[in-house]
Amino acid sequence: MLTSFFSKSKPINLTVIVLLLVIFYTGVNFFHLENGFEILDLLQKIGVLGLLVLSLFVLNFIAKKNELTKRSAYKTLLFAIFAISFSELLANTPVIISNLCILLALRRIISLKSHKFVQQKIFDATFWIAIATLYNFWSVLFFLLIFFAILNFASAFKNWLVPFVAFLAVAMLTVTFHLLVYDELYTLNNWFQTSNFDFRRYNVASILVPLSIILGLLFWTLIQYFSAIQKASITRRPVLSMILFCLVISIAVAIFAPTKNGSELIFFFVPLSIIASNYFDSKKDRIFKEILLAVLILMPFILVFLD
Repeated sequence: MLTSFFSKSKPINLTVIVLLLVIFYTGVNFFHLENGFEILDLLQKIGVLGLLVLSLFVLNFIAKKNELTKRSAYKTLLFAIFAISFSELLANTPVIISNLCILLALRRIISLKSHKFVQQKIFDATFWIAIATLYNFWSVLFFLLIFFAILNFASAFKNWLVPFVAFLAVAMLTVTFHLLVYDELYTLNNWFQTSNFDFRRYNVASILVPLSIILGLLFWTLIQYFSAIQKASITRRPVLSMILFCLVISIAVAIFAPTKNGSELIFFFVPLSIIASNYFDSKKDRIFKEILLAVLILMPFILVFLD
C-alpha cells in the first residue's frame, strides 16, 4: 500500500523520492538537448539539481522540527510530485534558487516562536528573502511573512526595524558585487520584473491538467487543515496559521509573476505540501487516500505524453 510506505520517514522513503526527482530533472535538462552541452553547463545543471534536492531536505527539516506534520514522507513526496509535474519548473534555475532561499527564510521565521535570538533570526530571514528577490523579484511579497511573524512572536518596536537593516545590507552587497564584477551599477530596473496577467498559457493540457488536480487537492485538504488549526494549542496555532498565510502569499507571487508557464507555482507547492500532508497523516478516508495518492504519483508520468 502506497500510504503505508510513505507514512514513514526513513532513508528508503527519501531515497525513492530523490530518485524520482533526479529522473525527471535529468529527462528535462539533459535528454532534450539537441546540440550537446559544455562541461560548465553540465556542472551548473548538476548544481541546480543539488539545490532542488536540498529544498526537499530543508522542507522535511522545517516540518519535523516545528511539528507541522507527523513524521511521514508525505510532504517531501508531494513537493517532488508537484515539481516534476511541470517541466518548465525543472528547467528554471532562478525560481529553484529563489524557492530554496524562501525555505531557508521560512526556517528562521517559524523558529521565532522560541523567542530566542529574535533579532538574529529576523535578520537572517530577511537576508534570505532579499537574496530570493534577486532571482525572482515577486518573492518580495514574502517580506509580509516576516512582519506576520514579528506581530505574533516578537512585537517589540526594535524588531520591526531589523528587516529594513537586513534588506539594506543585501542591497549594498548587491550593488558592490555588480560594480566589482561587472563594472556596472545595479539599479531598480535590474531588480524589478514587470507582471504578466496573461493566463492563456494555462490552457495547454500539460499545465491545465496538473494544475486542476493540484487545486482540487488544495480545496479538499484545506478542510482538514482548518480543523487542525482550530484544535491546535494556543502556541501552535500561529505557526499553522503562518503556513496558511504563506499559501496566500505564494498564490499572489504566481499571479504577479512575469512568466506563466508553471514554474511560478513552485512557491505554492511548499505550503500546499504541508497542508496536504496533514490530510494524508490523518486516519480517516483510508481507501480514498490510497486512490488519491496513486493518482498523484501517476500524474507526472502521464503528463510526459502531454508535453
